[in-house]
Parts: sequence; C-alpha cells; structure tokens
Amino acid sequence: MFQGTGSDVGKSLIVAGLARALADRGLSVRPFKPQNMSNNAAVTVDGGEIGRAQALQARAARVPASVHMNPVLLKPQSETGSQVVVQGRVCDHADARRYQTLKAALMPYVLDSFRRLSDEADIVLVEGAGSASEVNLRANDIANMGFAAATGTPVVLIGDIDRGGVIASLVGTQAVLDPADAARICGFIVNRFRGDPGLFAAGMDLIAARTGWRAFGLVPHFPEARRLPAEDALGLERSRKAESERGAERIRIAVPILPHISNFDDLDPLEAEPGVELVRVFPGSAIPGDARLVLLPGSKATVAGVRALRAAGFDVDIRAHVRRGGFVLGVCGGYQMLGRVIDDPGIEGAPAQVAGLGLLDVATRLAPHKQLGLVAGESRDGVRFAGYEMHMGVSEGPDAARPFARFDDGRADGAVSADGRVFGSYVHGLFAHDAQRAAWLARLGGASAGEDYEAGVERALDGLAAHLAAHLDLDGLLSHAA
Repeated sequence: MFQGTGSDVGKSLIVAGLARALADRGLSVRPFKPQNMSNNAAVTVDGGEIGRAQALQARAARVPASVHMNPVLLKPQSETGSQVVVQGRVCDHADARRYQTLKAALMPYVLDSFRRLSDEADIVLVEGAGSASEVNLRANDIANMGFAAATGTPVVLIGDIDRGGVIASLVGTQAVLDPADAARICGFIVNRFRGDPGLFAAGMDLIAARTGWRAFGLVPHFPEARRLPAEDALGLERSRKAESERGAERIRIAVPILPHISNFDDLDPLEAEPGVELVRVFPGSAIPGDARLVLLPGSKATVAGVRALRAAGFDVDIRAHVRRGGFVLGVCGGYQMLGRVIDDPGIEGAPAQVAGLGLLDVATRLAPHKQLGLVAGESRDGVRFAGYEMHMGVSEGPDAARPFARFDDGRADGAVSADGRVFGSYVHGLFAHDAQRAAWLARLGGASAGEDYEAGVERALDGLAAHLAAHLDLDGLLSHAA
C-alpha cells in the first residue's frame, strides 16, 4: 500500500507507473483505492463509476477498469457534503461529519472488493488517500492505516520533495502515528526531485536513520506526467503544456473554472495540441475577448455552478462572446447551464429552479437516476466519436430537435442552437477521439497536429514505468508484498 505525507504527492502516478512496470514483468496486477474523493470519475465496463486515477492505473496494468478498484468514491457537491458512490453506484449523500459515522458500515464493501481483486491477481497495488498523518480521522478509517491494519498490508510512505520539508514530513508522520500503525510502514519513497540526486543522498540516509524505514528510492521529476490525465483539481491551477510545445499561432479556448467542476480531464487532449492555448479563467478574471471557443465543463453541482457563473460575471462575457460570433460548447453540467432553466426537485440540495444562460432552447430537470455508460456514435457533422455518459437529468426542448450527436444505439444526444454556434452534449471524452478533436479545431479555424492522443498516453505510461524502474528498488518493494 502506498500512502502519502499529504495530498498530491504523486501517489496515483507512482501506482500507475508501478502497475505498468510490474505488468511488463509478466505479473497480473490490479490497482485498488479503498476510498477516493474526486469529481473526476470514469465509467467502467461493468457499468459503474470510479475515480479517474484508478481507471488510468487499470489501463497501466493492461486490464479493464472495474468498480472494485475504487469501492468508495466521494463526489463533493458542496463545501461540506458529498455524494457517496459504493461499488460504482450512488447510495447516499453525506456531510463530512455524518460520513465519519458511515465509514464502519462501508468497510465490508471495501474488504469485499479487495478480496475480489486479490483472488484474480498476483499483486494488488493499493493507493491511500490524503495524508497518513491525519490521526484525528483514524477511528473507523478505511482509506489509510485502517485498511492496512484490517488486511495486513505493508505500507510504503511517499513524500514530495518539490513542495519542501520532505524530511520533516516523513519523520513527522512516524512521530504522530500510533506505534502499531508506524510499524506497518516498511519503507519510503521521495518523489519529484529536481537537480543532482547526489545532493540528497545524506537526506535519504537521515530519514532512514530517524525512522528505521528502508529507502526504496529517490524519484526525479518526470516531465511527461503532464501527458497523463490529472485527477486532482489542484492540477487546474497550472498549465499542463511545456513551453516548447506552444505554437506561435494558437487557437485560444477559454474554460471558466467553477466550483465543483467535474471530469476536467476532458480538457487534456485539447491542451496537448501545440496549436491550442487553453486558458483557465478563474472568478475575478474576464473571459478573453479573442477566444474562439468557450468551453463549459461538467459540474457536480449544476445549480450552484450556474449561480457561481453569474456571480463571477461569466454570463455577461459568454453572451458578448456569442455576439462576436464565437462558439460555445457545454459538456454535461455545462450543457445544462446553457439551457433556459434547471429544475432541481432536491437532487443536489434543497429544491430549486434557476434560470440558465438561455443560449440553448432546452430545459433540464434533474433526476435521481444516474445515466452511466460507455457510448459511441457520430456527431451532427458525421464525425465518429467514443466516450461516456455520467449525468443525472434530462434536457429537452426545441434545440434538442437538432441533436449534437446520435449514438450507435439510435439515441440522440445534446442540442445545437439555430445559428450553429452553441452546442451542448452529455458525452465526456469527446476530444480524446482524434477525428472529433480535429473537426472541432477545423471549425475554429485551426488544425490538429494529427497526433494519436491515446497512443501518447500509452507512451507516457511506458516512459513512467521505465522511469520508476530506473530509480526505485522494485525487487525490494516486491519482497515486502503481503
């Protein structure tokens, strides 16, 4: 089990890289995260949803993603409350305090999923959640030491040197843990080192001497990680494109960043295009006047999202963008926001009816049943795509008579405005399909670089596996497998 000294220390990527490296050794590998908190989710072949990171890890292990790889998924809908997804299905909604009382009841599901994966694999790579040192949450814990204790799983602790204080964070974690929990840690990894590794050799020795833990390796920063889908919303704060990849003449695409944004990995294929400048616009800034497309991503709280959009003044900017002849695309919750009205009978919170932007003549009614599934079909312009649905609600109205797409099963999806400049769709993953991405860039007056996006993800996973194999003691890690 790989736990961290904090959030965003690189646990997900290290598990993904190890999954590929060990699969390349001929081992049958399964990723597992007992509890995840993320609005960036993926649909599995068995018809449920899990955290996006576990889907990437399954891909790295070269196996289909399963709901059992992330049996408890928390999807924040407010500052204190989350939708609770258990083994792929929504089962509850709880605020942070009530969730602490639910954890004991969720542990049997966690253990059931873990046993299922263990029965079919040579090795299960377990990812912890947040920080191992959150001892205030140790009672009924299912995400870190509580799970390790229940299953007898040895723990490797990961620290991130890039954020500073890595010696204190690793040694300090041992200091605050219960001695029985600290004894479960067999070693540590220091991640994201920049510069000459020899300069930190004494630091690695000091940590090992203070803790008694084995040093499994110092992992240098891996720049190609930016080509892999990000799960944590912290990734929204920074560009994922290297300066060398930025083209001189770029299509500017503006993305308003709203609270509870979800499935934001929809943006990654666009940002990977050298001819695209993806501009994340946070509240307090204006949508650039020279943007050719405004893209509204999904949202876990659509009613709150459209209110936040207005509070930020983005509604004014988007209408001005349309008057200038710009294009708008709303995906999932973003599609719902583009309509006339959103009627919530109490799905996301208190019953409410709020006006949308009115750029599409559709009305949305939220519903308790979540539409989940992998889809494929053709968009209105005859271009193929593949992706997935993940939404709670139905959108209907005159503009839906001009659907954005038709699925291969005959169902219509989305809507297009009468002037052909405003689009809405429930399909996530559109831009990962090369033909669909190229068609959109052509519509915006540019061109795709013609790269195979999915092949690029595979190359990055292979590179990450080689990177970890070069800098970690894989045989030493395997020697501690339970």
